Amino acid sequence: MYVNGFIVPVPADKKDVYREVAEKYWPIARDYGCTGHVEAWEVDVKDGKHTDFRRAVDIQEGEKVVFSWMLWPDKSTADAAHEKIMQDERMKTGFGAEDGSDMPFDGRRMVIGGFETILDEKA
Repeated sequence: MYVNGFIVPVPADKKDVYREVAEKYWPIARDYGCTGHVEAWEVDVKDGKHTDFRRAVDIQEGEKVVFSWMLWPDKSTADAAHEKIMQDERMKTGFGAEDGSDMPFDGRRMVIGGFETILDEKA
């Protein structure tokens, strides 16, 4: 399994709009091989002594941190999907301005990474 992880600063008053964007994105990613998608809204995020989620995204007054991840069978599927997703007509018409200026978050401060699973336990 391969995981794309994200932390995103989102204005607190844009929570519902952010969720709507995530809900629109899920079927597109699923169509290109994504097997799971989780969006988690900040409830208890502590300030760290050296670094933390807030500093990582340069949190601003009135914003919350969203921690999300997408599951893929492997890195090659995720990589191949990225190009296809960006070219998908639903991406061009369902998310507003192409430059992202009307998205409910500042994508310049989003932290993104790809991870290979080394442990996956479930109860």
